[in-house]
Amino acid sequence: MNLTSIPALQDNYIWTLNNNRGECLIVDPGEAAPVLAAVAKNQWQPVAILLTHHHHDHVGGVKELVEKYPHLVVYGPGETQDKGATHIVSEGDKVAVLGVEFSIFLTPGHTLGHISYFSFPYLFCGDTMFSGGCGRLFEGTPAQMFESFQKLNNLPEDTLVCCAHEYTLSNLKFAHALLPQDVEIERYYHEIKELRAKNGVSVPTKLALERKINVFLRTQDTELQKNIDHETSPQHEWQVFATLREKKDHF
Repeated sequence: MNLTSIPALQDNYIWTLNNNRGECLIVDPGEAAPVLAAVAKNQWQPVAILLTHHHHDHVGGVKELVEKYPHLVVYGPGETQDKGATHIVSEGDKVAVLGVEFSIFLTPGHTLGHISYFSFPYLFCGDTMFSGGCGRLFEGTPAQMFESFQKLNNLPEDTLVCCAHEYTLSNLKFAHALLPQDVEIERYYHEIKELRAKNGVSVPTKLALERKINVFLRTQDTELQKNIDHETSPQHEWQVFATLREKKDHF
């Protein structure tokens, strides 16, 4: 399988997987034009679309793609039923595409019905987990997003986190401000600054790396807790998560 990220809109990535026969699946097509261009350039045959949630920058291209390829099967959570999804999926379901079986995880937080798709090593997690950060809480609660993160953190360390936005530099700037003495965060922050200065792409990222540089996966870290003013041990780790998300919102 070949993984490709297609830049779209302002800072979105539309992910594609294709096999050696040229068949491909498309993840969260926020717009159709860059997908159609990539399909034409690579002579792919689209067979399915995977949707993680209902926001327009993830579903905006579905209608045009289905008009162009009427046979496309469109998988998505219930909240995408009026956005073009033809097959509604949720927690515990399996989706077979291109001979690969994806497990469906319900990962609420960004939206209430947000789902993620996993078939090792690929994790398509939409706007749940970003490299160095997490999605904004538009509909869900900090506790829900914390639980979603724990679910994804249980996956193998070699999992490729295929998130939907190029937010890595701003996330690492925030992490570095919170933990300025952290060697791993400082190293990666400077690496990503150089990469983005050359307009390089920072994702996918490996879960093993995220466990080191993503502060939202380090809620048990006592130094981090101290630096965000949790002087006494919080009753629940999700409270640390909530404080981090609030601070990131205003960073």
